[in-house]
Amino acid sequence: MPRSLLTLLRRRLFWLTLLLTVWLLCSGQAQAGPIADRLAAFPNWEHKTALPAAQGDLVYPDWLRGEWQLTSTLVDLAAPLAPDLVSPGFESNQAHLGEPVTCPVRFVAVNRPSPGLVPIVTRQPQTVADRAFNGLSMARAYLGAATVRAVKVDPSNPNRQITLLRQNRQLESTVTARAIETADDRFITVERFQQVFRGGAIPYFNEVETTTAYRQIDQGVVADQVTAVYLSPQDPDFLKAQNQPVALYRYQLALAPTGV
Repeated sequence: MPRSLLTLLRRRLFWLTLLLTVWLLCSGQAQAGPIADRLAAFPNWEHKTALPAAQGDLVYPDWLRGEWQLTSTLVDLAAPLAPDLVSPGFESNQAHLGEPVTCPVRFVAVNRPSPGLVPIVTRQPQTVADRAFNGLSMARAYLGAATVRAVKVDPSNPNRQITLLRQNRQLESTVTARAIETADDRFITVERFQQVFRGGAIPYFNEVETTTAYRQIDQGVVADQVTAVYLSPQDPDFLKAQNQPVALYRYQLALAPTGV
């Protein structure tokens, strides 16, 4: 692989990861609590949150159903353990502060259980992300159409997604834990997932935790999102970090309706 392309992929790896996780959210019983407090405490995040294991498909509020134009803007970032520990790509990402990235996304209704989907206990349709479409759209928005070949979702596990890149490279993202809350008029979710980048001399591992608060407005949907990047156990500096984030990214998201 040309060195210039490998460098681009490394610098953009976090950007791709952060946006892919936006569409891997959850459903379940929820009420206001510590997730909202943690989001408000940014950037004072000192450790990981305790989360239950991720199970089943990911159901959104019905007001997210439809076709949207997503605009994501990086508005703040921090490296809590700098200068001792800084994640790859952090310094280059500072140049993207205030830079909007746009792409189409969509959420669809499902009317009956399918393999890998959470059992539907009523006859009312549930809203889920079109994961393959959204993943491909966002990956190409960040990495370019020439770099991203396809995005595939594991038919037996909706929490596992693989992004196929040029030169037989691939990024595998698996949601391992999640929780949600509702606070005022917001739908808040936090998810943790493992990522593996394959295709180089050795695989690159990472762990990411993304917290997103969605709010419906007259013109569509807006969201406040914070992503914390942690070192994986495979990293030689893992013990130095002591489960503290090595990078924090804050985004403002806006979804404008495009469908009829």
